[in-house]
Amino acid sequence: MRKLSLWMLASILLLFACNNEEKKEDASTAPSTSETKPQPAEFADAKYSQMGKNGIAQLSSGDIDGWAANWADNIVWQWNNGDSVAGKAAVVAYWKERRTNVIDSISFNQDIWLPVKVNTPQQNEEAGVWLLSWYGVNAKYKTGKRMIQWIHTAQHFDANDKVDRVIQYLDRTPINAAMAK
Repeated sequence: MRKLSLWMLASILLLFACNNEEKKEDASTAPSTSETKPQPAEFADAKYSQMGKNGIAQLSSGDIDGWAANWADNIVWQWNNGDSVAGKAAVVAYWKERRTNVIDSISFNQDIWLPVKVNTPQQNEEAGVWLLSWYGVNAKYKTGKRMIQWIHTAQHFDANDKVDRVIQYLDRTPINAAMAK
């Protein structure tokens, strides 16, 4: 009796397993009725993170021209207080002036990089690749004073992988204090 019960249980399990396999095959061979839509945003290629890391290394070393090689001619650099500089020549001139005559040295630490591809803009952002970054900044100014703070930067890349928009979120108070004589 015991052998018969085990045989019946095994037969039922085998029948269930075979029936389940048939359903899986049917589902996989059936034509898809829904199209997959891209997500509103997704991770972008890690190469953008490396481009960002290279950029802050060039800024640290004072190589503004090397840093600017990755900028589009129509770049707009914007800060959270509403100030902005537009056009590659103007942005290069701004950073050369800052790095040569205002900032003695600058270093970055604890950096975080997040490359994102925006497929469907949610509000005002542009579609395409954005590189979001957060890092600690330690700058010594020509006044001898230091500025230390966290800065968040969002960079947008055009179709040629050139940065055409930078939005930088920072606190001007420690910068102004470090610049004061």
